[in-house]
Amino acid sequence: MDYLLLGNRARMLDRFTAPCAFLAVFLWGAWLTQSLPAQPTLEPQPSVVEPAETPSVGNTVQQQGEIFESQKQWGEALALYQNALKANPDDRALQLKRAFARIHFDLDRRYADTSFIKTIQSTDANTSMNVYAEVLLKIQSYYVDEPNWANIVNYGLTSLKVAMQSEGFRQVNLPAISKEAALGIYLQAEKRLSNVAVRTRNDAFSVARETAEFLNQQSGMSSQSVMYEFVCGAISALDPYSAFLSSNQYSETMSQIEGNFVGLGVELRTQVDCLEIVSVISKGPAGMGGIVGGDRIVAVDNQLVSKIGSNRAADMMRGREGSYILISIDRGSGIQTLRLERRRVEIPSVDQVGIVDKVSGVGYIKLTNFQKTTASDFDAALWKLHAQGMRSLIVDVRGNPGGLLSASVEVADRFVRKGVIVSTKGRNPMEDFVHKANLSGTWDVPLVVLVDENSASASEIFAAAISDNQRGTIVGSQSYGKGSVQGIFPLNVSGGGVRLTTAKFYSPTGKAISRVGVKADIVIQDVLKPGEATGSQEDTGLRVGIKTAQQKMVERNAALQSQTSVRTKSSTNQFTGR
Repeated sequence: MDYLLLGNRARMLDRFTAPCAFLAVFLWGAWLTQSLPAQPTLEPQPSVVEPAETPSVGNTVQQQGEIFESQKQWGEALALYQNALKANPDDRALQLKRAFARIHFDLDRRYADTSFIKTIQSTDANTSMNVYAEVLLKIQSYYVDEPNWANIVNYGLTSLKVAMQSEGFRQVNLPAISKEAALGIYLQAEKRLSNVAVRTRNDAFSVARETAEFLNQQSGMSSQSVMYEFVCGAISALDPYSAFLSSNQYSETMSQIEGNFVGLGVELRTQVDCLEIVSVISKGPAGMGGIVGGDRIVAVDNQLVSKIGSNRAADMMRGREGSYILISIDRGSGIQTLRLERRRVEIPSVDQVGIVDKVSGVGYIKLTNFQKTTASDFDAALWKLHAQGMRSLIVDVRGNPGGLLSASVEVADRFVRKGVIVSTKGRNPMEDFVHKANLSGTWDVPLVVLVDENSASASEIFAAAISDNQRGTIVGSQSYGKGSVQGIFPLNVSGGGVRLTTAKFYSPTGKAISRVGVKADIVIQDVLKPGEATGSQEDTGLRVGIKTAQQKMVERNAALQSQTSVRTKSSTNQFTGR
């Protein structure tokens, strides 16, 4: 991922996937839905994000979701509802279920994060209230839409209600109080707010402060534990891309600005009894230790994942550079335990480079994300291919979840000679900007861009710039459709940060990307996913991309010959005319 630092914050485009995570790299993925409809006044009973059972939710989705929820597999439930929302983005019931699953998922992650628990235990009441005030001010100042303060408070109350019924939360903050008793205490606090109207930022702050003080008096629960639920609820109320970052998550995110992090170099998917390896960075500790995609981590430091929970196990895999960890792997033929050293891992953004058709000179570059090193890595790849005889180029951004705004602009600028690459527009005029191409350093080779439904964010900026400027051919399926920009803001008093949506971006011709994506010029249906080609199977997208690049090269040569012929004829006429 790449980030453009603006003062004390980083501007980025990103995706966030519920059940997957790069260790020491913040979670990536794709959420599409809008925040819940605004409420004119605060009416917290029942909480507005409680899921409602309505016929609009498909039976299969509802049944599977209920299974996930009953097993507390909130990441899986979140992914399920999100996938369903792609086909039905305006389904109110799905929106509610997704929102409710996210609150549970985020809560589990927070209380599996040692840095967050340490923050709760080391922060006093006044400091936590200052954190909430700071978050509300940042929302008011930078968030892309006008904040609905009643909705923000409702999310905070719902987050608090869920937390007080959660075993993980109560172990830290209410160790002597049962789930039933905690619910009763919460309902007392909620009842006191039945006639309270929330219309301003100050109203929102007052409700949170008074709720924290009341719960502290009634149960002894620390005010800071209450205030941080309001903090996290406030961010969750905004949109699927905004998020609270603990100090660990903030540090990991900022490490990605440099294209590296301390960890093992694996992407995980949380399961009930294991951590499933989705992918591995080949030169990271895990890759060098023999871990491969599909492996299942069943124990961390001799503690079973099924006993401590997958979120806690994932958190245990973090650690300082140079420290060691024991990983127990189940590959179906017995348990193998590996001792791995946590160290700094370079995140490759340019993953594959080569000539895929030597006869025609078709070059190929696979971009896995957009980060600070992407532009320089991409330049090196271009010159390598040039030396090998490249005459046309395929840039593959299939499955690329995005990254930094500046990196996508820089890569597009390598091919677009002049004109607009992307424009951004936010509620704050500082977010309004038009990024234009520079004339220097432009490559003129015929270009093909491969996209799929998981090409998102910065990938879509790049593809749209190529498409709208008629600089190349887009091959594949319609892209994801994430059209917003996020800024990362450090919190002055907690060591963490918040990620806020600050602007929306538009293609060079002014088309919005959100929910629409970038359409392919050559559409491929039911294609093999990148990296899945084995045996007799083939990567159809790449095959069609190569064929398209060859055809574009033929058309380019024909056009050049025609121009040469015209120029020669004109010169001859001028000569005989003398």
